[in-house]
Parts: sequence; structure tokens; C-alpha cells
Amino acid sequence: MIADLSSSPSGSGFVRTSRDGAVLTVTLDRPDQLNAQTPATWSALADVGASLDDDVRVVVVRGAGRAFSAGLDRSMFDTSSTTHGGLGELVRLPVEEAQERIRAYQAGFRWLRSSGVVSIAAVQGHAIGAGAQLALACDLRVFAEDAQLRLPEVTLGLVPDLTGTSTLVELVGYSRALELCLTGRAVSAAEARAIGLATAVVPGTELDDVVGDLTAALLAPPAGASRATAALVRSAVRNDFPTQDAAERAAQVERLHDLAGGR
Repeated sequence: MIADLSSSPSGSGFVRTSRDGAVLTVTLDRPDQLNAQTPATWSALADVGASLDDDVRVVVVRGAGRAFSAGLDRSMFDTSSTTHGGLGELVRLPVEEAQERIRAYQAGFRWLRSSGVVSIAAVQGHAIGAGAQLALACDLRVFAEDAQLRLPEVTLGLVPDLTGTSTLVELVGYSRALELCLTGRAVSAAEARAIGLATAVVPGTELDDVVGDLTAALLAPPAGASRATAALVRSAVRNDFPTQDAAERAAQVERLHDLAGGR
């Protein structure tokens, strides 16, 4: 059964959600603006993350229309404006308050790697700036052949600040991440697949089917084993060998006890 959880674009930063069993789909729903994002978008995303229940196992993030997301809404860039959430307002805030505001924005992205869920970005067309960082925030990314990912913040005198740098380095390594961030150049779908940014690249007409197949494959193993394995893979990125080995031992013993108890 598919349940529509939120379909109010004006009240939710143009974010829609729908639920089909253990799968939650989050859709940026501003296609006439190529799903350009605002602070309301990030607040809405954070609210979705905060409302997750234990039965959700896969989160699919999409963009309505022909683009995943073209990045930050242009109205936010005017440093002379006092528009709520815009760069002009951030400039006028005390430093600590401005940083706290950005921390709240980042919360709309970080939850996509929450324990207990696996997130998939279904990317078509442009994924620029905040759009690129939203795709990077997910565990997996399926690209349509026309997808392009770009982090142009440095060319605007800014930096990526929506969790993008850490996830990019995890995916492609230090040198490649540095080059992509400092040049702001576009990465095609084919290159994204070659360097490890894209899990798969498919014709645009097949994007929904491939994401559906991947979702089904992720749901096939028992939930407990799947969640424990995902937690191990995530911790392996930063743990040293002895710490990770210990984590594997502890997780396996817990799984054995769960199996013995019929859970």
C-alpha cells in the first residue's frame, strides 16, 4: 500500500514524501525551477529524517521533472538581501549563530546515512551545488545517462557546506575530491560511474525500474543482518583495523544470538 505522507509544497519547502511498506520516497517537487533548494527545503528534509520509524529500511530521494536539483535558489545568493535563510541574512548574524544556522541546514542531509536505513539518490539531469551534495549524502546513487554532477561553490567565492566534502572524499579519494571542488567542473554520468560516484548509470527511461530493482535487492536480506552489515561498512571508513575487527566480532555474536533466539 502506498501512502502519501506530505504533499504540501508551500509548507514543506517543495518536498513530497510517499511510503510503500519499508520504502520511503522523498521527492523534491519544484520542477519548474529545476528543484532549486531553499532553507525551507532543508528544514523539510530534516523533518522527514526526524520522523522516520523503525519499519523504514530504504529511502529513495528523487527530483521531479527533468533535473534532480539545480542547487540553491538564485534568490538566496544576494548578500545585500535580508531574505530569511539567504546569504545576506547569514552575513548579518553573529558568527556563532550563523554557524548554528548552517548546522541546522546540514541536518537535512546527514540523516540520509542514519543507522537502520539505506538511501538511494535517483539522479537525472542536473545535480549542482546543494543538489550534488544531496545526491552525495545518500548511500547509493543511480544516474540517468543525462545526469551531471557539479560542485561550483568555489567559483562563487563559497565552499560546499552541506556535508558534501566528507562524503566526496569517501567516494573518490582526496586528490579527485580536491580537483572537483577546486575547479567546480561538471562530472558526466559516465565519469561518475568510472570514479565511483555513481553506483550505476542507465538510460533515463530505465531509471525508475533500476532503482526499483535495487530497492528490492536491498530489502531481500533479513532486516537485522542488513542493518548490522550497513553499520559495519559505514564504520570501516574511519576505524583502524583493530577497532573494525572488534566491531565485526561484536556484530556477529549479536547476530548469532538473535538467530538462536528466532529473531
